[in-house]
Amino acid sequence: MALKITVIGTGYLGATHAAAMAEMGFEVLGLDIVPEKIEMLSRGRVPMYEPGLEELLHRHVAGIEGSTGRLRFTTSWEEVGDFGDVHFVCVNTPQKHGEYGCDMSYVDAAFGALAPHLRKPSLVVGKSTVPVGSAERLSRLLAERAPAGVDVELAWNPEFLREGFAVQDTLHPDRIVAGVESERAEKVLREVYEVPIGEGSPFVVTDFPTAELVKTAANSFLATKISFINAMAEVCEAAGGDVAKLAEAIGHDDRIGAKFLRAGIGFGGGCLPKDIRAFMARAGELGADQALTFLREIDSINMRRRGQMVGMAREALGGDTFLGKRVAVLGATFKPDSDDVRDSPALNVAGQIHLQGGQVTVYDPKGMDNARRVFPTLGYADSALEAARGADVVLHLTEWREFREVDPKELGEVVNARVILDGRNALDADLWRAAGWTFRAMGRPRA
Repeated sequence: MALKITVIGTGYLGATHAAAMAEMGFEVLGLDIVPEKIEMLSRGRVPMYEPGLEELLHRHVAGIEGSTGRLRFTTSWEEVGDFGDVHFVCVNTPQKHGEYGCDMSYVDAAFGALAPHLRKPSLVVGKSTVPVGSAERLSRLLAERAPAGVDVELAWNPEFLREGFAVQDTLHPDRIVAGVESERAEKVLREVYEVPIGEGSPFVVTDFPTAELVKTAANSFLATKISFINAMAEVCEAAGGDVAKLAEAIGHDDRIGAKFLRAGIGFGGGCLPKDIRAFMARAGELGADQALTFLREIDSINMRRRGQMVGMAREALGGDTFLGKRVAVLGATFKPDSDDVRDSPALNVAGQIHLQGGQVTVYDPKGMDNARRVFPTLGYADSALEAARGADVVLHLTEWREFREVDPKELGEVVNARVILDGRNALDADLWRAAGWTFRAMGRPRA
């Protein structure tokens, strides 16, 4: 008999996972404690922008004309317990207020609410990013509170979604990590992921601690690579070098690779910053804090880039003040193909300049509503052209394709001064200079 899947928590990760499980042929029941979210998802709508996700929901949500009907949503824990053979826990683990550590309250609440309804053999699968050691503790919680007792097992199966590519990453993962304690749990996860495994996705079987460490280790490595090239940009600026050419040269080394070597204003979002901080905090609790002290400098380099972009903008305006100056900011989200502005370097830079007296106007293809909620006092425009109208300097801070394809000549006709700062090293410098712009990018020669 085919496995029935439940997904606990229907935010960014959970909604994507639920839709993908239905696409793989399973009957799926998603749960959330927020009725408004369930109502929206039941109409095939999502509260965030993620390419391809709404189309996937429309293909499977019950009640939508032409759908397979394999995906439903509920607020009932009892219904979830009765329905599911495999329960994926996909709730958020934000950073604690005022601390580096991870807030496990949502995960703990989800496990605590689910356990009393597990009356038949089932597998609970954690996908949330958690401090190492959490799975062992949660396994004991299930054993103590689930009526089915030892017939309820735990597995840890970390997610590796990239915003903007979440549907692809779920349906065609570059690896599947299964932290398990029994052959039965491994067998069930192999059945769940039979389709991507058949397509060639590696299936890596580990113990609990290793599975928990994989996600934070991966994010720490990516953060290190990004901050490394940003540190090299600082050296290039001091020495008169070109960080783009430096990155190209070292990227040809197979041991290094070219990905994540584009210098700019650094990383943000809801994962990398909080994950590396939580990793440091947990290492300290385990007595291994010295192993991760380098991550403090990685975090410091990353945050420093934002202030350096503000300094570059001030310098471009004469070096004294932002007062009375109009600044256009292209980009509000932390990365393209997303509407996520959490810890966004672009929005942080815009906010700093505004607080220092600049008249800032922001445009982003998808992140405007979220940006307005975070920084309601900034100015907002409906297009790049309108954002740049009358600007004394233009800042390119999120590498949307739309911005790479902007016509520099057309933009030059509406600005007060043709000065652009590329905070993502993604624009064609020669093209902009040929259109009469003063072009500067972080870690690049001035001309």
